[in-house]
Amino acid sequence: MGKLLSSVQIETSESVDINLSPLIDMVFLLLIFFMVTTVFVEETGLTIDRPRAASSQQLEKNSVLLGVSADGRIMHGGHEISLNSVRGLVARLVEVRQIPVIVLADESADTGIVVRVIDQCKLAGAEQVSIAARED
Repeated sequence: MGKLLSSVQIETSESVDINLSPLIDMVFLLLIFFMVTTVFVEETGLTIDRPRAASSQQLEKNSVLLGVSADGRIMHGGHEISLNSVRGLVARLVEVRQIPVIVLADESADTGIVVRVIDQCKLAGAEQVSIAARED
Protein backbone atom coordinates (compact mmCIF):
# COMPACT_ATOMS: atom_id res chain seq x y z
CA MET A 1 0.00 0.00 0.00
CA GLY A 2 1.41 3.25 -1.02
CA LYS A 3 1.02 6.51 0.77
CA LEU A 4 -1.39 8.92 -0.71
CA LEU A 5 -0.25 12.50 -0.49
CA SER A 6 -2.58 15.25 -1.42
CA SER A 7 -2.17 18.95 -1.21
CA VAL A 8 -5.11 21.14 -0.60
CA GLN A 9 -5.02 24.76 -1.66
CA ILE A 10 -7.56 27.09 -0.21
CA GLU A 11 -8.11 30.37 -1.93
CA THR A 12 -9.85 33.21 -0.20
CA SER A 13 -11.09 36.38 -1.72
CA GLU A 14 -10.53 38.37 1.49
CA SER A 15 -7.31 40.29 1.93
CA VAL A 16 -5.78 40.82 5.33
CA ASP A 17 -5.24 44.51 6.15
CA ILE A 18 -3.69 46.02 9.21
CA ASN A 19 -5.70 48.93 10.55
CA LEU A 20 -3.25 51.81 11.19
CA SER A 21 -5.84 54.34 12.35
CA PRO A 22 -5.33 53.73 16.10
CA LEU A 23 -1.57 53.96 15.67
CA ILE A 24 -1.82 57.26 13.80
CA ASP A 25 -4.24 58.60 16.43
CA MET A 26 -1.81 57.67 19.21
CA VAL A 27 1.11 59.35 17.43
CA PHE A 28 -0.88 62.57 17.04
CA LEU A 29 -1.97 62.48 20.68
CA LEU A 30 1.66 62.10 21.79
CA LEU A 31 2.71 64.93 19.50
CA ILE A 32 0.04 67.23 20.92
CA PHE A 33 0.97 66.25 24.49
CA PHE A 34 4.64 67.08 24.00
CA MET A 35 3.87 70.34 22.20
CA VAL A 36 1.61 71.49 25.04
CA THR A 37 3.98 70.53 27.86
CA THR A 38 7.19 71.85 26.33
CA VAL A 39 8.57 75.06 27.80
CA PHE A 40 10.03 77.48 25.32
CA VAL A 41 12.45 80.16 26.49
CA GLU A 42 12.68 83.15 24.20
CA GLU A 43 15.64 85.45 24.47
CA THR A 44 15.35 89.15 23.81
CA GLY A 45 18.00 89.26 21.10
CA LEU A 46 19.96 92.08 22.74
CA THR A 47 23.29 92.25 24.52
CA ILE A 48 22.44 94.16 27.66
CA ASP A 49 24.68 95.40 30.44
CA ARG A 50 22.36 94.83 33.40
CA PRO A 51 22.72 96.97 36.51
CA ARG A 52 24.07 95.42 39.72
CA ALA A 53 21.89 94.84 42.77
CA ALA A 54 22.71 93.25 46.11
CA SER A 55 19.12 92.01 46.50
CA SER A 56 18.88 90.26 43.13
CA GLN A 57 17.40 86.77 43.06
CA GLN A 58 16.72 84.05 40.54
CA LEU A 59 13.31 84.09 38.86
CA GLU A 60 11.63 81.18 37.14
CA LYS A 61 12.76 80.26 33.65
CA ASN A 62 9.29 80.30 32.10
CA SER A 63 8.69 84.02 31.76
CA VAL A 64 8.17 86.79 29.23
CA LEU A 65 11.46 88.56 28.50
CA LEU A 66 11.45 92.12 27.20
CA GLY A 67 14.72 93.94 26.49
CA VAL A 68 15.32 97.68 26.59
CA SER A 69 18.60 98.73 24.98
CA ALA A 70 20.73 101.74 25.81
CA ASP A 71 19.40 103.56 22.74
CA GLY A 72 15.76 102.95 23.73
CA ARG A 73 14.88 100.00 21.48
CA ILE A 74 12.44 97.43 22.89
CA MET A 75 13.07 93.83 21.89
CA HIS A 76 11.24 90.52 22.30
CA GLY A 77 12.28 87.20 20.78
CA GLY A 78 14.98 88.79 18.63
CA HIS A 79 12.59 91.30 17.05
CA GLU A 80 12.23 94.99 17.74
CA ILE A 81 8.76 95.98 18.91
CA SER A 82 7.19 99.35 19.55
CA LEU A 83 6.05 100.60 22.93
CA ASN A 84 2.45 100.49 21.68
CA SER A 85 2.67 96.76 20.91
CA VAL A 86 4.03 95.78 24.35
CA ARG A 87 0.58 95.71 25.94
CA GLY A 88 -0.94 93.44 23.27
CA LEU A 89 2.06 91.10 23.29
CA VAL A 90 2.09 90.71 27.07
CA ALA A 91 -1.71 90.36 27.25
CA ARG A 92 -1.59 87.53 24.71
CA LEU A 93 1.26 85.73 26.51
CA VAL A 94 -0.22 85.94 30.03
CA GLU A 95 -3.79 85.25 28.89
CA VAL A 96 -3.61 81.46 29.29
CA ARG A 97 -1.70 81.42 32.57
CA GLN A 98 0.00 84.04 34.67
CA ILE A 99 3.74 83.98 34.02
CA PRO A 100 6.11 86.68 35.24
CA VAL A 101 7.38 89.41 32.95
CA ILE A 102 11.08 90.29 33.20
CA VAL A 103 12.35 93.56 31.75
CA LEU A 104 16.02 93.32 30.82
CA ALA A 105 17.00 96.97 30.78
CA ASP A 106 20.48 98.20 29.97
CA GLU A 107 22.17 100.07 32.80
CA SER A 108 22.34 103.22 30.69
CA ALA A 109 18.78 102.92 29.27
CA ASP A 110 16.43 105.88 29.67
CA THR A 111 14.42 105.40 32.86
CA GLY A 112 11.32 106.90 31.24
CA ILE A 113 11.19 104.18 28.58
CA VAL A 114 11.73 101.43 31.18
CA VAL A 115 8.89 102.82 33.32
CA ARG A 116 6.57 102.99 30.30
CA VAL A 117 7.38 99.37 29.38
CA ILE A 118 6.61 98.26 32.95
CA ASP A 119 3.40 100.30 32.89
CA GLN A 120 2.27 98.67 29.62
CA CYS A 121 2.98 95.21 31.12
CA LYS A 122 0.87 96.02 34.20
CA LEU A 123 -1.96 97.38 32.03
CA ALA A 124 -1.85 94.16 30.00
CA GLY A 125 -2.68 92.16 33.11
CA ALA A 126 0.74 90.90 34.19
CA GLU A 127 0.71 90.40 37.94
CA GLN A 128 4.49 90.11 38.40
CA VAL A 129 6.81 92.46 36.51
CA SER A 130 10.50 92.48 37.47
CA ILE A 131 13.65 94.22 36.29
CA ALA A 132 16.67 91.99 35.67
CA ALA A 133 19.89 92.76 37.53
CA ARG A 134 23.27 91.13 38.14
CA GLU A 135 24.36 90.05 41.59
CA ASP A 136 26.59 92.61 43.25
